[in-house]
Amino acid sequence: MASITKRKDSPFWRAQVRRQGFEPVSRTFDTKSQAETWARLVEGEMDRGIYRDQSEAERTSLIDALKRYGKEVVPTKKHQRQDESRIQQWMNWPLARRSLTNLRGADFSAYLKARRAEGKAENTIRLELALVGHLFEVARKEWGMDYLSNPLNNMTKPSGSAARDRRLLPGEFEVLKAWLQQSGNAWAAPAMALAVETALRQGMLFQLRWAWIDLDARLIKIPIEHRQAENKGVPAVLPLSTRAVDVLKALPRTSDGLVFGTTQNAVVLAFKRAKAAYMSDCVKRGAQPAFLIDLRWHDLRHEAATRLFERGLHPLQVSSITGHRSMQMLKRYTHLKPESLLSMLG
Repeated sequence: MASITKRKDSPFWRAQVRRQGFEPVSRTFDTKSQAETWARLVEGEMDRGIYRDQSEAERTSLIDALKRYGKEVVPTKKHQRQDESRIQQWMNWPLARRSLTNLRGADFSAYLKARRAEGKAENTIRLELALVGHLFEVARKEWGMDYLSNPLNNMTKPSGSAARDRRLLPGEFEVLKAWLQQSGNAWAAPAMALAVETALRQGMLFQLRWAWIDLDARLIKIPIEHRQAENKGVPAVLPLSTRAVDVLKALPRTSDGLVFGTTQNAVVLAFKRAKAAYMSDCVKRGAQPAFLIDLRWHDLRHEAATRLFERGLHPLQVSSITGHRSMQMLKRYTHLKPESLLSMLG
């Protein structure tokens, strides 16, 4: 028989169930009837041999699980900063205060809709949901919450961002460069120029060190610990165009050996502010903005890959520079203009 008691100096009721072969389980409720209903349910499951103890999962809120995930799982990953940012996003969300057993697929579907309403990219939302989905699997397999179900399996997830085909328009690079030079961040314009010339991703671009660069040989030798697998990789040796060499020669040396004396985030913010300043100037002058609409920093990598093809390089040569390991992904980054093929056709 379950024990139902009213807690001293408290309006809450405590139900405790003891059965031979099971650990004692208890829970606190607002009313006596709720406590009795729960106790009967647990006793019935124990009698039928289907009871599964989820007390630890019930005691663990999503925010507690996120903290543990951040300490134990994130340090084993390659992209720790991105996961730390996603964890912080979840911890600030009201859903994080609820226990793991009290979360349903519908709750995360509502989160998806809310993030879409904020204008977040599909891939951003997909990665946020993927982190929590993995958290539930880790809790189930490694944290002793064997019978915890994964609510992310009961919802339709976003497939990711749609492929983009945005390229720099004629004269757009020069306009953006001019506004970046007025941004107050002296590294922003050279970083943009080098991004177009090397096809490097943001993360790798701002990790570059002078010790890796041989300007005379026009090569960057990237240590193996800074390379990554699959389509996030970079080549062991990156050849430099003459324009890339000119950009690097013009840069001052930093005290820490990094090529850029600024952060990735600072340059991307300067990039966004330069676009906004240009748009605002157009409005003041009563002119229609012709450039920079819907341009993102990552589009510079698409531009760089396409320019390599336009220079006549073979797909294998291009992939040796961009770091793509599959031709399918390389094709996604390449947007040749039909006009650029006319000279090749004769």
